[in-house]
Amino acid sequence: MSIQRQKFAQLIMVATTTCVTGCSSTRLFDHTSSPPSTSHSTELVTAKKSTGAGFISGLNVAAMDTAASSEVTLVSGVVDDMTTGRPASVTIEDDKADDSIAVKVDPDDLESDINDLPGDGSALHPLPTASISAEHVDLAGMTLADFEALALGNNPTIQELVATTSKAAGYRTQVSLRANPYLGYNGTQLADQGTDQHTIFISQTIVTADKLSLNRRVLNEALRSQLLQLEAQKYRVATDIRVKFYDALAAQQRVKLIEDFRSVADKGLELAELRKKALEGSQLDVVQAKVQKNEIDLALKQAHISFAAAWRELVALAGTPQMMPTSLQGELPHSQDPLDWSGLAADLIASSPEYQAAQTRICQARANLDRQCVQPIPNLDFQIGAGTDNATNSGLINVQVGAPIPVFNKNQGNIAAARAELLRASMEAERIENSIKARLASVSRDYDSSLAAVTMYSQDILPNADEGLRLAETAYKAGETNFVQVLVARRTYFDTNLQYIGSRAQLAQARAKVDGYLLTGALDEVVDASGDDSLRGLTFSQQ
Repeated sequence: MSIQRQKFAQLIMVATTTCVTGCSSTRLFDHTSSPPSTSHSTELVTAKKSTGAGFISGLNVAAMDTAASSEVTLVSGVVDDMTTGRPASVTIEDDKADDSIAVKVDPDDLESDINDLPGDGSALHPLPTASISAEHVDLAGMTLADFEALALGNNPTIQELVATTSKAAGYRTQVSLRANPYLGYNGTQLADQGTDQHTIFISQTIVTADKLSLNRRVLNEALRSQLLQLEAQKYRVATDIRVKFYDALAAQQRVKLIEDFRSVADKGLELAELRKKALEGSQLDVVQAKVQKNEIDLALKQAHISFAAAWRELVALAGTPQMMPTSLQGELPHSQDPLDWSGLAADLIASSPEYQAAQTRICQARANLDRQCVQPIPNLDFQIGAGTDNATNSGLINVQVGAPIPVFNKNQGNIAAARAELLRASMEAERIENSIKARLASVSRDYDSSLAAVTMYSQDILPNADEGLRLAETAYKAGETNFVQVLVARRTYFDTNLQYIGSRAQLAQARAKVDGYLLTGALDEVVDASGDDSLRGLTFSQQ
């Protein structure tokens, strides 16, 4: 596939700041620090739909590999190990061979790498500012990379997802903890002196059917989903920044084009007045020249308004709405390679973090179903006590073991709900897959039409419009044509150049969406799917 995502991956590594709780550690990557070791490997292996659609091969892009594994390591809190090349992982595997879904990031198991995520309820450290701040930008000209770095560090949605990821890690730890033992004293027949008994006892709930491990498995999938949602959100932010940057850049180029053309219109008005004084032209020519100049002045005002609006939206997406407007440094594409949309659709679905997160939620629903099915197996409540019996002047030991009998409540309601949730999660993954295909169809239309327009304008239309304007002005000066022909030629030249800028901007925006996995919505509400600790209460209530 010809899509270039290396730029995105580098920006994620360079600009992303991620906080870690529990160990009071914060890691900030800026443009002067070294990125994580490239020995981290990310592999997207086979993803097979339950509908039997077959295998979809994933992407293996080195830059994206490093970024994905680095993010897992950052969120896990293993900050000090990053420079040693310690791999981190996100692995999603279905237990059934005939209905498998596997999405692997790094060869090691995520379980071991994210054990250091905080689970003790400690306060979350605020996410640090980006590697480039609004106060330290080069106001001589902002580049696309500058805005991407600002956005990845200051956009609040990324910080929200870092927080929800830490929440998921905390819940995962909590639901897998064993019950505390209960220590107590028991005295009997205290009113009958000489026959009283005194014992010290300790009781413990013994969880059966591996419920705590199943609890951890369910919340581990929720954590994996949040990690993938975090990666998806970074692409949403980066894509929206790119789209709006190209919008603002096109507005800036329109301003420059209109200013240049206004000088041409001014000279045309001056020429019309000179020809009138020389009795070679008419007042009509002067009036028509003034009308054209007024139209150009209006277009220039509108272009300035468009740039100002695009700038405000751009800096809002970047999380720095207070930044004052400055010039933009960059180029709109003059050409792009055609894309194979049918093959691209399969690649995007297999490698999209949005789709991978949906597959992870299927695994979470299946893990929850397994957990609910073992709930009817009762836990054992064990108690042992030792003391003295003053009536016999001897010691005593008491042992008590009990378990609830699942006669009426066999957890049938939760099991039915878990089955329904598994079906819902499967349908949600299918919806996301179809949504990606639909979004790709829309983007393909914009990409192909703008590519055709850019090619036609650059090769045929613009050269002809330029030559037509030159010939019309030469003929008018020689008195071989009237002023109307000059006005028509100028208008044609002006409109075609404006449309050329618009087509180049549309082409750049379409390519940005493809490179960003068609993910947009940098400021949309973040969905918190970190889960909760209700499975722990279910484990020990036995009801």
